[in-house]
Amino acid sequence: MATFSHETIEKNVGLMIVLVAIVVSIAGLVQLVPLFFDKSTTQPIPGVKPYTALQLEGRDVYLAEGCYLCHSQMIRPLRAEVERYGHYSVAGESVYDHPFQWGSKRTGPDLARVGGKYSDEWQRLHLRQPRDVVPESIMPAYTWLQHQPAEADMIQAKMRAMRTLGVPYTDAEIAAAPKELEGKTKEDALIAYLQGLGTVLSNYKSKANYVNY
Repeated sequence: MATFSHETIEKNVGLMIVLVAIVVSIAGLVQLVPLFFDKSTTQPIPGVKPYTALQLEGRDVYLAEGCYLCHSQMIRPLRAEVERYGHYSVAGESVYDHPFQWGSKRTGPDLARVGGKYSDEWQRLHLRQPRDVVPESIMPAYTWLQHQPAEADMIQAKMRAMRTLGVPYTDAEIAAAPKELEGKTKEDALIAYLQGLGTVLSNYKSKANYVNY
């Protein structure tokens, strides 16, 4: 009687592909499906609010300039990372991010807790001439952002698009958005976005509220 062994699979490429696909699919379902029923991954943590119109515009500048290619926004629950950057990232912080900006590479430092770490003026100098404030920086200068006006004519459409994805913008907030961007530059918007990153957890003196996140 013929016996079935791993050699049978190894010698049959088609069978191996099918079995690998089955195993990966099952593993993916086991890993992902429970997350849809875990409120800590789908509900905002206390204090998290949608981006203001100016911050949302700044987030688009962050994306357009490719900042996510060199900076992550995900602090892992490792001692070295927590000591350097602050409280580890939790899913409830990112529920209004579409798409999320966790990143996958750190040519520059993680930005998940950069909000409020430096002044607006420091951020402005850093964007215009990084090496004036961080001599060893390899970040390029973004001098043109100070001359480009924020896209006030597009902000309402952006906020409506976010609302279709579940971000709870009100009609009043959307109506007032263009005025918030009047006289603002893309540099102003990017700084507003950066200054808001990670401030919800950072502003709590006690992290006891987040032991379950």
